[in-house]
Formats: sequence, structure tokens, C-alpha cells
Amino acid sequence: MAVLQHELTLSEAADQLSRALPGHRVEILQGRLTVTPPPDGSHALSLTKLGREFDRAGIVEAGCEYVQGVGLWLPALPEDFAIPDFSVVNEDFRDAHVTKNYYAPNVFRLVVEVTSSSNWSDDLYIKVECYAQAGIPAYLIADRKHGEVLLYSDPVDGKYPDPQRFKRGQSVPVPESVGVHVELSVDTLLDG
Repeated sequence: MAVLQHELTLSEAADQLSRALPGHRVEILQGRLTVTPPPDGSHALSLTKLGREFDRAGIVEAGCEYVQGVGLWLPALPEDFAIPDFSVVNEDFRDAHVTKNYYAPNVFRLVVEVTSSSNWSDDLYIKVECYAQAGIPAYLIADRKHGEVLLYSDPVDGKYPDPQRFKRGQSVPVPESVGVHVELSVDTLLDG
């Protein structure tokens, strides 16, 4: 008996992987399917403390919200999307819904990634290109592998200039384009 097989699109494969691997983050970056394991305790605590800093800075009063794990549609390739760890978005970001749980990049003011132990290079290389091409005004990476925080901002022609680098003991000033004045501790971003 013959069995008909259907070749999956990347989007269909991503959906299947998301269902099969609860807690994992499945993304399509530059036409490549990637899977990130669930965050460890330090990673999750970094994001919680980051949210508290933005609350203290008055993020809601500035007409923004912060969200975790919300999809960012990447316009370079039709099926590409990322799911940043943490994002500062316009308060009306839900009006910019593109498809599934992905939103247009123009409502994102800041994207933050805390590197995982397994695929940290995606955050340091591939996502830098993807977020710059999407026009994300500021991209902050807590690089736990190398013990530093990188801040990319103000992309020009789909590319970020060289990042600002911050070491332990320093604070990272969030760019004005985010809408609030806040300085983030490198140690907290790296360690939770």
C-alpha cells in the first residue's frame, strides 16, 4: 500500500516542533529553523529584574509595554520570525499583528536576548543581522558566554554600527529611542 507523504514548509515544521517541544523556543532565522531550550533560573531571573527596572522607569506612562516571548515578524524572508526574550513595544503593538503570534517590527523599540549555553551564536551573529534588517532601533545582548553586554542601536541600511560593549560593574544606558531613561546593571543582566 502506498503512503502519501507531504513535504512540510518551514512554518509547518516550526509549528510541529513547538507542539512537540513545550517550553522550547522555535524560530525561523534567515530561512533556518532554530530551537532554543527553556531558560535556566538565572536567565529567567534576569528578565524578571529587567521588567522591574522598566516599571520603575515609567514604561507604561511613556506609552510602551514590555513583553516576553512575543513573536517578531522578520520581513527579509516570508517565513522568518524571532521570539525575543524581552521586548519593549509600543502600547498599541497588538494593532500591528502580522500572522500567528508575530508582530510587525515597527512597534518594537528594544529587543533583549540573554544567551543560552547551547546556541549563543544565534544571538551574537544571526539575530544582529535579522534585527538590523528589520529596523529594530535597539538590540541588547546579555552575552553570558563571554561575560559582557552588547548594545546595538540605530541601524542604517539594514546594518547596525559596531556595538557598545559593557563589562561587569558597569551599567548600560538604554537609548532614548526606547522612551524612558534607565540604566541596566551588567551584573544583573548576566546573572539574574
